[in-house]
Amino acid sequence: MEFSSKAFKEGKCQGQKVVHGEIMPLVLQPPEPNKGDLESLLLALKENKDWFEQMIINNSAVLLRGYNVEKAEDFNEIIEIFGWEEIHYVGPAPRTHVYKRVLTANEGPLSEFIHYHHEMVLIKECPKKVIFFCEIPPPEGGETPFVPSFRVTERMLEEFPEAVEKIEEKGLKYTFTTLSKNDTASSMRGRGWEDTFGTSDCAEAERRANAAGMDLEWLPNGAVQATLSPRPLTKVFDGRKGRRMWFNLAVGTHGKEHSSAMMADGTELPEHVVKRCEEIIEEESIQFKWEKGDVLFFDNMALLHGRRPSLPPRRILVAITK
Repeated sequence: MEFSSKAFKEGKCQGQKVVHGEIMPLVLQPPEPNKGDLESLLLALKENKDWFEQMIINNSAVLLRGYNVEKAEDFNEIIEIFGWEEIHYVGPAPRTHVYKRVLTANEGPLSEFIHYHHEMVLIKECPKKVIFFCEIPPPEGGETPFVPSFRVTERMLEEFPEAVEKIEEKGLKYTFTTLSKNDTASSMRGRGWEDTFGTSDCAEAERRANAAGMDLEWLPNGAVQATLSPRPLTKVFDGRKGRRMWFNLAVGTHGKEHSSAMMADGTELPEHVVKRCEEIIEEESIQFKWEKGDVLFFDNMALLHGRRPSLPPRRILVAITK
């Protein structure tokens, strides 16, 4: 489906790329200067819901820019237009509930880089869409770079076909240590286990962890070690041209202080393969500078995303949906 809608004007942004004929991100702006108010945007989205959702699938990322979106309540109205079912966030990233379906993005130290990932990639039911809203753009840095996941698979198969297929056959095993208490000031994975699982009851935490596909081990210091295995290296999703997405956290967790990734049978991942994969992901990355009021839609099945280090202040809000 080519771009065609009188309700929006196609724009451009710095860092935009064309990947296999697909514009990433597709920038949509008001068709006329007097159509940038919130009410006009909501009407345009309501009347073009199916078309807009197809644009997300076709281009993997769609950026609404130039509209008068000012606060969390405005952002929530945009999300609710589509009727997408909300999904509860499960994970260690420190976040705060802001309003209805709106959360803060990872509140870990802005000085730290967040590794590329598909949101909740290891959970049995992960979100199909991740939507960001820029309330306060950072003065420097703080981009949300993203990567077409299929390009990582293509390039890894070109350079390491045997290693890729071996890992794919065996599957991956991850372990994570979740803190006993929240530590958002010094850690990107700063949620304690109570916030991570939404309960202070150990038995209920285990039940919820098991339902999400993970096993828990309680450590003497009050922390919890979660194990997830086996998990795939790549996945193919309907409606995305049969592409094999690099649907894993091998790079982001391998050899880190509070996490590890290996093959499901306990075999270590080849260090040079993981290192080269990290380089490929960065080489394929796409990024733009946030502007106040930006609303960015990601196809979570198709894109990895991360966060560049930033000077404060930076306030990016997020919603995740099925």
